[in-house]
Amino acid sequence: MKPSAKTNISAVVLLTATLPWAWSAVADDENSRVGEFEEVTIVGDKRQSQLITGSAHFIGPEDLREFAYADIQRIAREVPGVSIQIEDGYGLRPNVSIRGVATERSGRITLLEDNVLIAPAPYSAPSAYYFPTMGRMNALEVIKGPSAITQGPYTIGGALNMVSTPIPSEFGGNLMLEAGQDATYRAHGTVGGRADNGFGWLLEMHQWQSDGFQNIDRSDRDAGLDVTDYTVKLGYSPPESAHNIELKFQFAEQDSNQSYLGLTDADFANDAYRRYGISDLDTIHTEHQQLIVRYQYEFTDAVLLSATAYNNEHERDWFKTEGIDLNGSANAQDFESSSWANVVSAINSGNSIGGVSAGQLQAILDGTVDTLPGSIQLRSNAREYYSRGVQLALDWRAELAGASHSFEIGVRYHEDEEDRLQRNSSYQQLAGALQLSDLGELGNAGNRVQQAEALAIHLYDRIEFGAWVLTPGLRYEDIDQQRTRYRGGENRTFRDSRENSTQVLLPGLGVLYSVSPQLSLLAGVHKGFTAPSNSPGVEEEIAINYEAGVRFNNDAISAEAIVFLSDYENLLGECTASSGSGCDIGDAFNGDAATVKGLEVQLSASPLLGQLAGQLIRMPMSLSYTYIDGEFDTDIADTDFFGDVSAGDPIPYIPEQQMQLSLGIEAERWSAYLNASYIDEVCVRASCGEFEKTDRSTTVDLSGSVDISPAVNVFARLENLLGEESILGRQPYGARPNKDRTASVGVRFAF
Repeated sequence: MKPSAKTNISAVVLLTATLPWAWSAVADDENSRVGEFEEVTIVGDKRQSQLITGSAHFIGPEDLREFAYADIQRIAREVPGVSIQIEDGYGLRPNVSIRGVATERSGRITLLEDNVLIAPAPYSAPSAYYFPTMGRMNALEVIKGPSAITQGPYTIGGALNMVSTPIPSEFGGNLMLEAGQDATYRAHGTVGGRADNGFGWLLEMHQWQSDGFQNIDRSDRDAGLDVTDYTVKLGYSPPESAHNIELKFQFAEQDSNQSYLGLTDADFANDAYRRYGISDLDTIHTEHQQLIVRYQYEFTDAVLLSATAYNNEHERDWFKTEGIDLNGSANAQDFESSSWANVVSAINSGNSIGGVSAGQLQAILDGTVDTLPGSIQLRSNAREYYSRGVQLALDWRAELAGASHSFEIGVRYHEDEEDRLQRNSSYQQLAGALQLSDLGELGNAGNRVQQAEALAIHLYDRIEFGAWVLTPGLRYEDIDQQRTRYRGGENRTFRDSRENSTQVLLPGLGVLYSVSPQLSLLAGVHKGFTAPSNSPGVEEEIAINYEAGVRFNNDAISAEAIVFLSDYENLLGECTASSGSGCDIGDAFNGDAATVKGLEVQLSASPLLGQLAGQLIRMPMSLSYTYIDGEFDTDIADTDFFGDVSAGDPIPYIPEQQMQLSLGIEAERWSAYLNASYIDEVCVRASCGEFEKTDRSTTVDLSGSVDISPAVNVFARLENLLGEESILGRQPYGARPNKDRTASVGVRFAF
């Protein structure tokens, strides 16, 4: 990418990060920082989330312990306003939406781990083909509304921050071992501590494997996963010193036999957990490395400077079936090829494709028909990513003009890249098995590099006076993007390139008014933003977002209700393979004006029921409810991504209503919990035809645990108690179920 002004600014940012070392001699000893590096959070904890002028949710370690989920989808659905599009049932590559933004590959929300951008290439290729291992996380934060402008670049819906395990304040460790159905095993261990001189360390391991809950026709291969994740943290927080520094290194490797190919509706009704043998070779391998160096310097009790340098590298190769050349398999002349999405759609509707009947297409999927050499295409979707940058934050607390101010100034210089060098290979189906016909030339399925360079600056002030809290904020994004395509394989020759630049200023304001110590009112407005792709003529996604609500808290109950409205100037659609659309990968489309409005409600209480066998018994309960009405405001001529859209058509994959009810019973040494989740059916295309909807579904999970001793805890979990087999997704290529009824047991050790 050509040099820009941002390159020079990055040098200034790096230089600024070194200044506190030079200034350390003048630090005030009485106000110097004492203690360890604090966890990198946005919200902080549940109590702090109640003080934010916008909608914010914190799911802490005790909450995560109740069910010990490894699946982010099961955890995040308890947050109102968060929608999930199920794809693999394990949450390996989840599709998460906040307040009606597009779900596909979580590409429209800001994904963070420890407040650092974590998608493989957040600007140039934001689809989250890597997602952190949720089973090793210590907490989860979801930020919406005006507060989200500090966490760009995707600020219409909000941000999701995963908080990793902190370095413990004293020596100790934990080990969790779990076994379940489908040959599922999980182990999570941590050990670490901090010495009197301020040196701290943490070693963490998380391993997860399963044979999967689907069965592949005519195959001895499983549909499972094997995930290994290691983290090392080193920290130094000298006593009576203003300096803090921490280094984090994390490595994850994943092998999973996942496919884009789903089922026809008839096959789903007969066996929801079947997988066609034509997807037998589908598998993905990924490797991810993260390096973060953090530094903090406390000038005084009121002024804190932090600097973070980060580098994420991700590599993946998803080898999967893409489509079929019907020219050879059924002698359909003048027909070149069809994706499996078209094949499944034709079978569902009983239509033919190029003279090939629905029955003949079904026979191909069933493996009862041989195809000619080269008729079935499999693609090696090999890509390499990096995401790196430096971010600075200056926090300053002051009393000015009779009000308390908490200023935050943040600067981030960021670069990322996606490098595709992909290969299409052709196969033949013989006696129900796939045999290689032609390996294909390297680069014949994609040979390009996408890059982005971005400078982001935000200003934020929390102003407190009397019963009022005001939080004005301003965010600036300056983004350069470029795509270069090549001919040939590894010896690349230039083919063509395209680029665009975006500069945007995003103001916001949040207001909180305390009617009483228990009751408060909140409201906010902000300009939200989604970065455009490098497609020429495509505008950035812009929406003006409003919210207003009420919050009540006392010793007995916590309640919150918020209405929101997102008024889109332009809804952006970006084509990816996982969208299942018949468009060119990487292209983007203007969806014009759209409106998303909704209601978020959350209630929680934990009444004391009495005593049993000398133990106090509590009954924690919570209810999370979301209503979302999202629709296009204008007619759009037929596009490969949105389809033929009329004003009033629904925005795909956003359920109108969803709800989760959680009930528990807790004693000093044992506990039991129930989660019941309901999700409305959704339209997967704006046209919302007969086979373009999912099913409404209700999923119930149970868990329980017993303390055998202060150091040993035994737990059990039953997911999908009712055996729900509804169609929860139709992308990329066909109907997809949730995970089957699954039981597991485990034990936790602490030392």
